[in-house]
Amino acid sequence: MAYFDAASAAPLHPVARQALLASLDEGWADPARLYREGRRARMLLDAAREAVAEAVGCRADEVVFTSSGTRAVHAGVSGVLAGRRRVGRHLIVSSVEHSSVLHSAEAHEADGGTVTRVPVDRSGAVDPASYAAALRPDTALACLQSANHEVGTVQPVAEVAELCRAAGVPLLVDAAQSLGWGPVAGDWSVLAGSAHKWGGPSGVGLLVVRKGVRFAVRGPADERESGRAAGFENIPAIVAAAASLRAVRAEADREAERLRELTERIRARVPQLVPDVEVVGDPERRLPGVVTFSCLYVDGEALLHELDRAGFSVSSGSSCTSSTLTPSHVLKAMGVLSEGNVRVSLPPGTAEEDVERFLEVLPGAVAGVREKLGAPTPAAAAAVQRDELVVDALGKRCPIPVIELAKVIGDVPVGGTVRVLSDDEAARLDIPAWCEMRGQEYLGEEQAEKGTAYLVRRSV
Repeated sequence: MAYFDAASAAPLHPVARQALLASLDEGWADPARLYREGRRARMLLDAAREAVAEAVGCRADEVVFTSSGTRAVHAGVSGVLAGRRRVGRHLIVSSVEHSSVLHSAEAHEADGGTVTRVPVDRSGAVDPASYAAALRPDTALACLQSANHEVGTVQPVAEVAELCRAAGVPLLVDAAQSLGWGPVAGDWSVLAGSAHKWGGPSGVGLLVVRKGVRFAVRGPADERESGRAAGFENIPAIVAAAASLRAVRAEADREAERLRELTERIRARVPQLVPDVEVVGDPERRLPGVVTFSCLYVDGEALLHELDRAGFSVSSGSSCTSSTLTPSHVLKAMGVLSEGNVRVSLPPGTAEEDVERFLEVLPGAVAGVREKLGAPTPAAAAAVQRDELVVDALGKRCPIPVIELAKVIGDVPVGGTVRVLSDDEAARLDIPAWCEMRGQEYLGEEQAEKGTAYLVRRSV
C-alpha cells in the first residue's frame, strides 16, 4: 500500500517513535513539581521547547505547546483579537486558509467583529497588494498560511508580513504544512503548527507569540504554558514532536529535492496519460511533495475508492467526497475544476517505484469511473442542430451536470446555447471551469423555477 496523503498526516517518524518510548519512563510526572520526578519531566519539557524554538527561529519563552494545531490557531486568533480589542475588531484572512482559521473568523463575525477575506488567483496565491488594500486603522490581526494544504501553493508571507509590520498590525501564520521543510521567512508575529504534519505524534500543537504582541487569553486562566494552553502537558508526545522536527529538518534539503522531482513527474505526465485533466496550484512556488489535479466527468469519491483498491491512499477536494456536497473552499476560491479532484501528497521516503506504479494505475482508474458514469466520448456532430437546448440536471450531483452538458454541446451550432438546470452547488464552479478547459463561452447564471440555470454558448 502506498500512502500518498502526507498533507493530512505524515507517518510517524522513526525518531519520534524512539523519543516517545524513551520519554514515557521519564516524562510522566508533573513538571511543575519540585521533587525528582517533576524535575526530570521539566528538563524534558524545557529541552523540547528549546529544540522547537531553534527550528522555528524564535525565543524558547515564546513557544507554547497546545493539544493540536487547530487549538493553536484558535488560541492565537482569539488571543490577539482580545489583546488588541482597543485598536479595533477588524480581521483579515485569505480565502484559502485552513478551516481552523476560517472558523475562527466566523466566530469573530458572530461576536460582532468584521472580517475581510482576501481573494487568490487561479494558482491559489494571494497578491500582497490585496492585503495592503485590506489593512485599516481598526485592523487588529491579519492571518496568512505559509503554504496551502490542498494545492501546495506557497504564499508570499515575507512580503505580507512587511506590509503588516509597517501598518502596526500583527500577522498570524498557519505554518502547519511547511514547518517541517524550514522556518517561515519574514517578520511575522504569531505562528501555529501541528506535529502530525511533520511526522510527530498527533495531539501536539505549536503556538508561538512574539514578545511585544498584545495577547489576552480567552476563557478560564491556567498556570501552565504561560496561561495560553490549559491542561497537563503531554510531555512524551511533546518530546517526540520536537525530536521529529529536528530530524526532518536535518533531512529536509535532500528530501525536498527528491520529492520535487517526483511531483514534477506527476504534474507533467498526468495530463499526457489522462485526457481532460486540470493540474492546479502554482507550478513553481509550492511545497515539495504536493500535487493536485482534477479530472472532468469523474466522481471524486468513486475515483478515490478505485485508487484505494489499487493500493494508493490519496485525498480529494471534490464536493462528491464531502458530507456537505459542496466543493472545497480552496478550489472554489481559485475558480478551478473541483470534480474528480485528487491530491497526492508524498511523505518523505516515498519510493520512485510507487510513483511510477501510480502513473500506471491512474489512467485505467479514471477511465473506469468515467465509463460507469456514462461520460461523453468523441462523436460526430448531430444531424439536426437546435439553437438552444435545456439540460435538466436537477437532483443530480457532481459530476453529472457537467457530463450531461458535455454530451449535448455538439447538438447546438456554434453560437448556440445550452441551459443547464442544476441544484448542485458544485455546478457553480465546475461548469465555468469546464467551459474554460473546453474553449466554450460561459454566459453566467440565472435563477430558475427550481435550482439555477447555467448558460453556455458553444464557441468551437
